[in-house]
Amino acid sequence: MIDETVEEISEMQTHSSSVVAVKAAQALRVLTDREYPTVEDYLRSLNRNSSALRRANPSHASLHTTQHRIVNAVSDAEPENVATAKELTIEAIDDVIDSVESAKDRAAARAVSEIADDDVLLTHDFSSTVLAAIDDAIEAGHSFEVYVTESRPRFIGRKMARHLSERDGIDVTLIVDSAAGHFMPQIDRVLVGMDCIVDDTLYNRIGTYPIATAAADNDVPVTVVGSAAKYVDGAFAFENEIRSPSEVLREPADGFEVANPAYDATPTHLLDTVVTDDGIHEY
Repeated sequence: MIDETVEEISEMQTHSSSVVAVKAAQALRVLTDREYPTVEDYLRSLNRNSSALRRANPSHASLHTTQHRIVNAVSDAEPENVATAKELTIEAIDDVIDSVESAKDRAAARAVSEIADDDVLLTHDFSSTVLAAIDDAIEAGHSFEVYVTESRPRFIGRKMARHLSERDGIDVTLIVDSAAGHFMPQIDRVLVGMDCIVDDTLYNRIGTYPIATAAADNDVPVTVVGSAAKYVDGAFAFENEIRSPSEVLREPADGFEVANPAYDATPTHLLDTVVTDDGIHEY
């Protein structure tokens, strides 16, 4: 199961970083069903498999922080036997999953205050936290018009558009990424998720930076919503993922190169607010 999860994360079949963190945490449960002669053998296996999960996507800060949290919770307790180490692992996994899911829910609930009724929103990519925030706003009686970018080249935004179209009180328009500037004068607020914020930089799905730039030029506020755990310091070095050229061009490139980065960097001075489970941060 761990190898399958590593492959799934590396191929980005799961798009939400919070879901990735939960899946990776759950994958470690399989270790508690295996036999180990000593505590040292178990801890080595736990650390080795956790490292494999982290390496599967070096750009996901939440994946790294939650995996370190699980491993450290077990290792720092200095378990006397394998059975105790397994119990500590299960407790740490449950704690991480509960923390990730509850943080997302709290961040989404806070974001409702940033969204006015009848707002025209623009969102980019797929974010389960943004989707939860809109759901909370709908439950509060709000209605919206939402423009959703396709998020090329993998068209992840289409998934967001389909989810939103199932909600009552929302008019959804799917647009190509390059049309965001064209529609920006009609937008009241840009609402996006985040992979992570490191120092003064938001790292998020490629295309976020030009959207934030167009929003700034049109005086449209940009709100980012996500878990506070995605605010990271210098201990985490963001590493962009360069994906296969085949996602952009099906046939082989002849005489030219194809570049396909997964994320871009948006300076936080282009943002208005970042909403997390621990509060609203203004820029």
